[in-house]
Amino acid sequence: MLATGFVVYLFNIQTGYSIVNVNVQKDVGLTLTQVGLIASIYTWAFAICQFFGGALLDRLGARLVIVPAVALVTIGVFVFSIADSFAMLVVSQLILAVGSCVGFVGAGYVGGQWFGMARYGVMFGLVQTVASLSSAFGQTGISIALNELTWRELAVRTVYLGIVLTVLAAIFVRNPRPLRSADGNLIQSVGRSLLDVAKIPHMWIAALWGAVSFGSQLAMGVVWAPKLLVAHGIGTQMADLGSAMVWLGLAAGCVFWNPWAEHIRSRKIPALTGLAIQFVVLLALLFLPLSPVPGIALMFLFGLGSSAHMIAFSTAGDVVAANEVGTSAAFVNGAMFIMGGILVSLPGYWLAGTDGTLGNYPSAFTPFLVLLAVAIVLATIQRETFPSR
Repeated sequence: MLATGFVVYLFNIQTGYSIVNVNVQKDVGLTLTQVGLIASIYTWAFAICQFFGGALLDRLGARLVIVPAVALVTIGVFVFSIADSFAMLVVSQLILAVGSCVGFVGAGYVGGQWFGMARYGVMFGLVQTVASLSSAFGQTGISIALNELTWRELAVRTVYLGIVLTVLAAIFVRNPRPLRSADGNLIQSVGRSLLDVAKIPHMWIAALWGAVSFGSQLAMGVVWAPKLLVAHGIGTQMADLGSAMVWLGLAAGCVFWNPWAEHIRSRKIPALTGLAIQFVVLLALLFLPLSPVPGIALMFLFGLGSSAHMIAFSTAGDVVAANEVGTSAAFVNGAMFIMGGILVSLPGYWLAGTDGTLGNYPSAFTPFLVLLAVAIVLATIQRETFPSR
C-alpha cells in the first residue's frame, strides 16, 4: 500500500505540472519552449536513473531503496516551491527525477515479491490504475485548488504530505524475505544485471514500441492535451478536464489489457490493438473539428489505447530470470521516459514562433504519427512470449 501510495504521490506531482505550468510560466517568466523543456529534463534524468533503480531493487530490496527515494522527492518538491528562475526549476526536476526513478518500478517489484511473479503483470496494471485514477481526479483537484491557492502554496502542502509519507515508509516498508547477497560489489552487480538484460533482442523491441506508446501518452497527459483542446476553441476549464481524461483512460485500460492478454494467451494482440487505437485517435484529434464532448471523449480513448504499454513490461518479464525482473522493468520504463522526454518537448519547438492555432498542430504532431506507425510494425514482428504453461 505504501509503495502504491508513493506512486500516487509521484503521479500527481508529474501530471499536476500540466495544470500549474501556466501559472509557473507567468510567475517565473518562462517561454513556451522552457515550459516543455522543464518537463523533458525531468523525464530524461528520470530515465537515466531508472536503468539503475530497477537493478538496485533486485540487489538491495524495497526498504533500502524506496525510503530514501520518498525523502528525495519531498526535497525536490520543496525546491520547486521556492524556485524563482529557470535554473532553479531545473534543479528541482533533477532532484525529483533521482527520487522518482524507483517509484513505479518499485511498486511493481513489491507486488511481485509479495504476491508472486505469476501475477506480476496484473499487479503492475493495478498499480498503474490506482496511480492514473489519482492523477485524473488529482488534476481536477489541482485546478480547483489553484482558485484558492498560489502554485507555490500548493507545492508547500505537497511537501507536508511527502514528509508524512517518508515517515510511514521508514516505519512500514519491508522485504517479504531476506535477499540473496549480490556477488562482488554492488556497482558491478548492478552493471552485470543491466548488461544481461540489454543483451536480449526482444527487450529492445518491447522497450521501443512501449516507449512510443507511453511517450505519446505522457506528452498529452502532462503538457499538450489542454493546449490542443484550447486550439480547437474549447474553454480552459474543459480543456483541463480533457487532460484528466487522458489519465482516466489510462487507468481504465490498465485493468483491462493484462487480464485480456491472459485470457487470450497473447501479448501481441493487446499491444497491437492499443497502438492502433492511439494512432487513429490522434488522427481524429488533429484533423477533425471538435466540440468539448467529442474532444474529451477522444482524450479518454487516447489514454485507453496508450495503457497497452503495460504489456511491454509483461513481455519483457517473460524473457528474463526471476531475479532480474526489476531490472527488465526498469530497462523498459527507462526507455519509455527517454522517449517521453523527447515527445513532451518536441511540439513546443515546432509551435515556437507560430500563433499556436489549430492549423499548426498537425505538423507539430507528425512525428508522433510516424513513431506510432513504426511501433505498430515493431509490435507486429515481436515474438509471442506468453508462457506456454
